Amino acid sequence: MRKKYVAGNWKMNLTLADAKALVQGIAAGMPANAGVDVAVFPPFVLLHPLAAVIGGSIQLGAQNCHYEASGAFTGEIAPQMLLDVGCKSVIIGHSERRHIFGETEELLKKKVMAALKVGLKVIYCVGEKLDEREAGQTEAVLHRQIHKVLGADVPLDEVTIAYEPVWAIGTGKTASPQQAQDAHAYIRGQIGKLYNAKAAEAVRIQYGGSVKASNARELLGQPDVDGALVGGASLKADEFLGIIKGAQPA
Repeated sequence: MRKKYVAGNWKMNLTLADAKALVQGIAAGMPANAGVDVAVFPPFVLLHPLAAVIGGSIQLGAQNCHYEASGAFTGEIAPQMLLDVGCKSVIIGHSERRHIFGETEELLKKKVMAALKVGLKVIYCVGEKLDEREAGQTEAVLHRQIHKVLGADVPLDEVTIAYEPVWAIGTGKTASPQQAQDAHAYIRGQIGKLYNAKAAEAVRIQYGGSVKASNARELLGQPDVDGALVGGASLKADEFLGIIKGAQPA
């Protein structure tokens, strides 16, 4: 049985004082023997100071990385640098990186491979825009995003896939449990074709898009939904803890 995984993507939010208070609040409220993997993904400047105070029940991750180990890449952060400050994971391919910063599947594949090479775990994000869903292109978009980045040359053991329909991120709109399940089942099927049935059964697929404490249990109770990549609700300890509780085994 796949262990649920709840991750908080803080995006470009919080001062150091607020960030420390948040992780302390999450750690204090974590259920004993939660049975859920939990991670937070703060902005780069908060990673090093938070590594010193974050509890053992919460993993630390970064929101992005470069694919080169070093060099003249002003403003970028190498995967090894993330490891060096205490990160265990990195998010790659978030829709905001794709659609605001123009990151392509070719670039994202380089990032995924570079992160895995140094020993970071990866959350790889996929998902369609509203016009693509309305045009019946959801599966075609997911197919492209999966097949152009993952495959035989990318080991899947330390990869989590996050399905985030772009139309549900920060909008208050949420995919219905059935819509989420259908997309996750399709993704799992594609992993089976790219790898094998064992890999498809093992890979964890999170849902992201206006997840909150009030809808977490229903969404995360779907058979192919293995956790959540949480945006705004991860900035409030009580909301994030409610999602973690919603992910706990019944």
